[in-house]
Amino acid sequence: MARPTRPIAWIKRAKKDFEKFPPAAQRIMAEALTIAAEGQKPDLAKPMTGLGSGVMEIVLRYRKDAYRTIYVREIAGSLWVVHAFQKKSKTGIKTPKPEVDLIRERLKRLRKELLQ
Repeated sequence: MARPTRPIAWIKRAKKDFEKFPPAAQRIMAEALTIAAEGQKPDLAKPMTGLGSGVMEIVLRYRKDAYRTIYVREIAGSLWVVHAFQKKSKTGIKTPKPEVDLIRERLKRLRKELLQ
C-alpha cells in the first residue's frame, strides 16, 4: 500500500545547487526528503532554530565534505526545499550566518507568495 506523500517543491536555485552535489549524496538526501514528505522525520534531519516552526535541515557528511539541504515541512500543502549547499566552514557544525540569512529571506519570499 502506498504511503501518503506530500509533493516536494523546490525553489529553483536550491534545485540547481542540489544538483551540484555528488550523485550518491543526492540519492541519500532525496531519500531523506521522501521520508519527510511521507510525514516522518528522517534520521539525517534536525530542526533549524530561529527560523520558525517546521524548518528542518538535512545534515550529511559524505566522504570528507558536509552537505546541507533545508526544507519546510509544509507550505500550501507541499514540502518546500528552500536551500541546498556544501558547507565550507571549518568553524564547527553551526550553519554559517550568510547561509542562515539567505534561508530566512527565501522563506519570507516563499510564504509571501504562497500564503497571501
